[in-house]
Amino acid sequence: MTETPMTPFCKRQVENQLSESLDDLMILFSASEIVENIASGKWTASQVLDAYMARAVVSQAKTNCITEDAKKQAKGLDEEFSRTGKLQGPLHGVPMSFKDQCMLLNEILYTDVLSECADEISGYDATIGFTHWANKPCTTDAFLVSQCRKAGAIIIVKTNVPQTMFAFECSNALWGRTTNPWGEKYTCGGSSGGEAALLAMDGSALGVGSDIGGSLRIPTSYCGIYAIKPSPDRVSSDGARCMFGSFILLLGLIHNAYQNDRSVRDCELFCRTVFGELDYANQTVPVPFRPVELPGKLKFGYYVSGKLPPAYAMIHISPANVRAVQETIDALKSQGHECVEFSPSLSKEAMSTFVALATADGYKRMLSTIESDPKLYGSSAHHPSTHAGFVRRFIAWAAHTFYHDNIFHDIFSLARSKSVSEFVEYTDRRNKVTKAWYKEVWDKYGFDGIIAPVQSLPTIPHGGCAMLSPLAEVTVLYNVVDSPVGVVPVTRVEPTKDVLPAGFVPGAKGTSTILEKQMYTGPTPVYDPVAMAGIPVGVQIVGKKWEDEKVLAMMKVVDDALGTARGFGPGCWKAQ
Repeated sequence: MTETPMTPFCKRQVENQLSESLDDLMILFSASEIVENIASGKWTASQVLDAYMARAVVSQAKTNCITEDAKKQAKGLDEEFSRTGKLQGPLHGVPMSFKDQCMLLNEILYTDVLSECADEISGYDATIGFTHWANKPCTTDAFLVSQCRKAGAIIIVKTNVPQTMFAFECSNALWGRTTNPWGEKYTCGGSSGGEAALLAMDGSALGVGSDIGGSLRIPTSYCGIYAIKPSPDRVSSDGARCMFGSFILLLGLIHNAYQNDRSVRDCELFCRTVFGELDYANQTVPVPFRPVELPGKLKFGYYVSGKLPPAYAMIHISPANVRAVQETIDALKSQGHECVEFSPSLSKEAMSTFVALATADGYKRMLSTIESDPKLYGSSAHHPSTHAGFVRRFIAWAAHTFYHDNIFHDIFSLARSKSVSEFVEYTDRRNKVTKAWYKEVWDKYGFDGIIAPVQSLPTIPHGGCAMLSPLAEVTVLYNVVDSPVGVVPVTRVEPTKDVLPAGFVPGAKGTSTILEKQMYTGPTPVYDPVAMAGIPVGVQIVGKKWEDEKVLAMMKVVDDALGTARGFGPGCWKAQ
């Protein structure tokens, strides 16, 4: 599917924005600073909206991240503030974007008068990229959308997702492909890829995505922004469409709507605003934001050193991702914090239980929603594990027999329909992994937090997810154990620093031969530090369940330790 041609207006906006200095634009300021400047009377909500709408046009032209009226709401906020001198809420005038799974009313219809006749009102589609879900407007806001509106946010766009929302790239038959702002050859990640691309280019001040296996954290790292994945039920998922709702509820991995962001301060602003309010179904935890005061010296666990990773992982981590972790640890040590290397030995078991449960219905629900849409290469709908049983068995057999790749064989074999008894068994295994993780990691070492890579590669080319989906192993672990996780950008790929070690052998130390040949040593290896030069690389900051506020505070510690010279945050994107 080709991108929609730009109108003359769009072309003029793009030309003007790309030639104008970013120094004078409001997009250089964080969401918190936007509210402060409106409160002081320096700016109006309408002025801020105009700046972000213009920038959103640039983002769309560059990456095709937007799927979808906000001026009237901004004017209303300005009139209210002029009349009362009071802000509507903590997000007053902040332009926001939402992933195209969230139900969203037309803002003109969002009034007290019309709320009495909800059956007669309509809004925007929530398509998640399916053509047959287009032209079916919503009749209500997602709960999180309503929270943000009441706090004064202005919803300006919805953003693109991958087909089925179960892939870490971003393409579908309805809206097309979203590219990475830092390199068009590469994906922006997924499934919250449109959000990440838009935020990286300053097209929105705050954005909401989701995460059941890394769908928020992976694109956040690929695009060089900030994110917080809260503990389950700290944020409502009411009104957010999902292909795996029943699976997630049974597993306890609630498909919350999470926060993509461009600064740690804005992540905290978002959490202060939405934490603690019961949603329509009383599913959210009624615990408001609880400020924390950290000790002067923290204890961090981490894994992946300057050497090749040990055998606990399914895949060797690329040199660029290893360096991101090591630079973070070095920065923390320089500030007096204790950092202890350990091996997350339960990582493989966590991935196995996740795959077993995620595919328990044999992809029936997921594939049924595609209907007449083409199965796009790179989406989970095109993964070999969705093929007929005899084909899957042959692939698994060949992996074991010819490549001696037990990891690929075992994971591939798990991606099939399960009986009820098998489902119960894997659910129990998942619960045991969670308990063991707390005993063998948190209790044993006494960590305040964990520094982990986000993925094994800085990014992947378009279509790469079809055969490299096990790369999600690093993020999946923290969904299985229900940890809140923040992501902070650390560095960018540098060809001279991030070369693969001489003599690298795929499958060494018990990793997957098949996957690592594709990644590192095949005829056209995915990992290419020269082609990937400038692509951002982030790290995960992991905490214990319910310690979301502590994770936010540790993100600030990490961000401050790394310093500002690395060049991330509002205004960092320039025309590539």
